[in-house]
Amino acid sequence: MARNRPVRGSAEFAGELDPYGDRHGDRYGDPYPDPYADPYAGDQYRGRDPYEYDGPRRRRRRWPRVLAIILVLLLVVVAGGYFYLDSRLKREQVLDQPGRLADTPGTNWLIVGSDSREGLSSADRRRLATGKAQGRRTDSMMLLHYGAGGTSLISLPRDSYVPIPGRGSNKLNAAFAFGGPKLLVRTVEQATGVRIDHYAEIGFAGFVGVVDAVGGVEICVKERMRDPKAGLDLSPGCQTLDGGQALGFVRTRASARADLDRIERQRQFFGALMKKAASPGTLLNPARGVPLALNATSNFTVDEDDHLYDLARMMWAMKGVSGGNGVTTSVPIGGAGSSAAAGAYITWDKRKAGLLFDALKEDKKIPDEVITR
Repeated sequence: MARNRPVRGSAEFAGELDPYGDRHGDRYGDPYPDPYADPYAGDQYRGRDPYEYDGPRRRRRRWPRVLAIILVLLLVVVAGGYFYLDSRLKREQVLDQPGRLADTPGTNWLIVGSDSREGLSSADRRRLATGKAQGRRTDSMMLLHYGAGGTSLISLPRDSYVPIPGRGSNKLNAAFAFGGPKLLVRTVEQATGVRIDHYAEIGFAGFVGVVDAVGGVEICVKERMRDPKAGLDLSPGCQTLDGGQALGFVRTRASARADLDRIERQRQFFGALMKKAASPGTLLNPARGVPLALNATSNFTVDEDDHLYDLARMMWAMKGVSGGNGVTTSVPIGGAGSSAAAGAYITWDKRKAGLLFDALKEDKKIPDEVITR
């Protein structure tokens, strides 16, 4: 007996033709399949509608990791550069000696410009008119102080007649000739009562190299300056001095007051040099900043305990002085004299010099009456 075929749309029809409960399609050859059936309906088990647009795929953010790597590399380069430059400084045992003064407030640098010809070729000596003298002597000495009482740069005239420990009385620069930086430090401390915390010295070659590295220094000259012995010939007016011209400018004594004029020019020039060296135009310009760093670190002699950050602090303090945020002066002069051992010399005004050095010892403001304009 023939079996009756179930009617389309009935429960029996669906159960027979779609035993798995799929009511949208005919898997058994129904000649009348549902035209609205979804052929991809089986993908629903994946948890998403295959026709639903959820935007572009998100990529993993890698920029934080890349930035972190760049910062680490930058820190490594900076740290490595610092330690490399610090290792280039010439160090000498200067301050570690018995019998020195007790510590005084503030920070005090003894900055010495020596006439050492080390590093100059024969052609350089002829070009710069430095002569052929051997060894090293002091051409300039300055006391830099900074602290609560402000910043000051004070010239110590080389011809100052002072007691030198173990050598009697003589010119201040004779202490350097007799016993080098150690004896000079002891002499300055004894004469001023101010404890020296740091020491820096630069010779002719280093001075020329530093000036050229920053692209020269602008100086205003009031009248013509000509001194064949210093290789100097400058016209009046503001001009940029290169290393050779700058060396002649700070060395010459061919003026009315000789050494007194020279120490004034030395303060003027060193302040202008440090101001330019610490300027953004130099520090942020690799063409100037790198040669400056290499020249400065290879030509400065410092105490064995001094480091690059000490030298940077010194430069920053001198920059402030040259910018008007401090005092520049010389030890007040009282008179002159001569002796068989020392030749012609100058003496300090005891009262005014005492007021000046007392202010430094106590880290207080220097009285106006002792400042030489």
